Amino acid sequence: MRLKSIVLGAGLLFAQWSTYSVGEVGQSDQLTAETATLINGSAPVDVNYQLNLSQIMADPDWMGSTPMNPHWSNDSQSLLFSKKVKGHSHRQSFQYVLAKQQTMPLSDEKQLWHASQTARLSPSGQLGTFIFQGDVYLVNYNTGTIEALTADEPTQSQANFISDAEISFIEGHNIFIYHLEKRLAEQIATFKLENDPNKSQPETYLEKTGPRLIGYLKQQQQEQKFQQIRTDKLSFSKNHTYYLGNQKKIKTFRLSPDARWLLLGMIAAKNTNQHDNMPEFITADGFVKNRKVRPLVGYVQAAQETFYLIDLVNHQKRKLDLSKLPGINDDPLKSLKEKAAKKTDYQYTPQQGPRAVSAYDWRSNQGVEWSPNSQQVAVLLYSADNKDRWIIGVNVKQPKVKTLHWMSDEAWVNDWTFNEFGWMPDSQTLYYLSEETGYAHLYIKSGKRRARQLTEGNFEVSDISVSKSGDYLYFKANKKHPGIYETYRISPQKRQIEALTNFGGLNDYVLSPDEKYLAVRHSTTISQPELILVDLNNQQSTVITDSASDLFKSIPWQAPEVVAVPSSHAKQPVYSRYYAAQNQSKAGKNQKKPAVIFVHGAGYLQNSHLGWSVYFREFMFHQMLAQQGYAVLDMDYRASKGYGRDWRTAIYRQMGTPELEDLTDGVQWLIENANVDPTRVGVYGGSYGGFMTFMSLFKSPDLFAAGAALRPVTDWAHYNHGYSSNILNTPDIDPEAYERSSPIEFAQGLNKPLLICHGMVDDNVFFKDTVKLVQRLIELEKTEYFETAIYPVESHGFTEPSSWLDEYSRIYRLFEKHLNPIQ
Repeated sequence: MRLKSIVLGAGLLFAQWSTYSVGEVGQSDQLTAETATLINGSAPVDVNYQLNLSQIMADPDWMGSTPMNPHWSNDSQSLLFSKKVKGHSHRQSFQYVLAKQQTMPLSDEKQLWHASQTARLSPSGQLGTFIFQGDVYLVNYNTGTIEALTADEPTQSQANFISDAEISFIEGHNIFIYHLEKRLAEQIATFKLENDPNKSQPETYLEKTGPRLIGYLKQQQQEQKFQQIRTDKLSFSKNHTYYLGNQKKIKTFRLSPDARWLLLGMIAAKNTNQHDNMPEFITADGFVKNRKVRPLVGYVQAAQETFYLIDLVNHQKRKLDLSKLPGINDDPLKSLKEKAAKKTDYQYTPQQGPRAVSAYDWRSNQGVEWSPNSQQVAVLLYSADNKDRWIIGVNVKQPKVKTLHWMSDEAWVNDWTFNEFGWMPDSQTLYYLSEETGYAHLYIKSGKRRARQLTEGNFEVSDISVSKSGDYLYFKANKKHPGIYETYRISPQKRQIEALTNFGGLNDYVLSPDEKYLAVRHSTTISQPELILVDLNNQQSTVITDSASDLFKSIPWQAPEVVAVPSSHAKQPVYSRYYAAQNQSKAGKNQKKPAVIFVHGAGYLQNSHLGWSVYFREFMFHQMLAQQGYAVLDMDYRASKGYGRDWRTAIYRQMGTPELEDLTDGVQWLIENANVDPTRVGVYGGSYGGFMTFMSLFKSPDLFAAGAALRPVTDWAHYNHGYSSNILNTPDIDPEAYERSSPIEFAQGLNKPLLICHGMVDDNVFFKDTVKLVQRLIELEKTEYFETAIYPVESHGFTEPSSWLDEYSRIYRLFEKHLNPIQ
């Protein structure tokens, strides 16, 4: 593949033509040399440039604005993307025209045209419909005109062509069909969360006897019925009102492509979740504001969703029977519940009936995918305990629910990613991702046939795109190295994977509508994301953005080496970013160097990859430390993304234990491979990294000389339900898991310097976590070992440069004081 780019290493960058094969590369130790850095600038490199905290923690605008949200025009002739405007929070839109090979900004006046490029096409392809600012628009590709079909206060969504002459759209829970020839929007269905006022109730004795005894009452009753019948006959409206009752609320609302069917999901209207509160001290009016925030783990009502298939033509509602789902009546937590009941002296009550399930609504499809011909619908369901995932299928002509796929995990099913599924163009074949073999792979299932696994190996597949013909499925995968993500495609018939990119680093792709091009957002460890245009016909690639500032390009960045740290407890190594100390300025009398281990946050994250890190400030901080003689190690400890199911679930019911083993192996690796002094190793991290800093200093007090815990979790019983209950179940069911995983339980082990930093309006990890731990440390008389820094206006992710600078100045001073032999 021919690539117009720059190459060569940290700092020395120039434009050149290089040749890359489309096929797979060789061994992983060759990948760094083969990776293009893709920075087109020619700014001179200052080899003596010394990084400083003021520069690192300044507003990121100084680094340049990287391209975001790349997407194609409908005719595949333009690539559209946006960049943050310097000094402002909004983004500027850009258009790269393939024929001209030019990029131009889109003015505010062209935002309507920009929005039109997301239009869904009519069957003939001559018209398109899209939503802009909550209204439905029509674009005519023959004339190039764009017109509004609605212009009102209510917000419309999900505009889609039923035919060349009709468009369906949704307004709240109302369904409309717009007739282009009549220029008329017709409401066909209304869904109301109230009881049917016309539904007859059982008559009381007095109501029955009144018309029998009093002629006037009988006459009034007959006239009322007569007028209702007459009104119904004279009505021209096809709208049908569905009264759903006042005890439920709508969770899932997905219309079929032909607007004939609706998949409706309902849950209980009453929310029994018990929310926490958070004060804000810095306010415009000077008064403390009390904000209602999320519930704590275990205080969230399990969502039991009931599903209905609605026939919008015949006005029929059919309930889907989920009682036959495999494993639905099992209770995977039974033994833990019995144990907890015995411990707390409660009477154990066995599970009654099936477990609660609901549709997976983390993606825009609400966990529902209709087949292109509207004859089948697939729904991805999760159990409330997150031990099971089902994909069910329903044929609109057959009432029976079919289980198309079932996956169960004794730990927890991955709800962060790998939940993509959908229908192939034939409307008969379902594709989906599953971790059932230990890694996320691509499967297809057609009819009653067994599912076929299309990809296999020790790598993860995601970001699926299907060709219009169904001949290919495109995807992203870390096939050649856990930290390198390239773009691939596979034919369901041939089952042979074809590599479409070979750039190294991280590569996210967007396939053009005509399937001739890829827009690839590429980055390396030392270069921010840029866009590459890949021509799939002639295998040529062109870099089309150059976004980094001249100052950023002039800095001699040291590309961290991704090393495989041997694990003493796991079958796989612990992949880690290693920043080698660039001098001996911090070496002690024994000529050994100090080191810092960084622990990234969690959720489901990989940081020791070969692309640009979301922790870009930390990346630069580590560069500064390396310039000053520190060795730095950034580890993808067990629980990190990118390494398969077993790596992900190793922390089940024991958060902080496998990760601490991995950090211990990291320290040993630094001692053996980087000439590091074992008595001068520090640790720091934010969020989960802050939690692990606590666990390290509290449980292994001789491992690190000092640590900084930022926005840290101190007690998992205070964290959110979705994350904590997956890994530790809930405190009432599994108290032992919380007690062995919460740092506050081990605070008595602290005997090394600790810095705690926390934003006071953190609505993710509440500030009260730090408050509670500080009180515990005071009571344990640990005053000489810890100090706390608070940030009154900061949430979980800091936004103010002054806060970043203050925080990292404190971290730097901590390490300088306790890791530097000169101090």
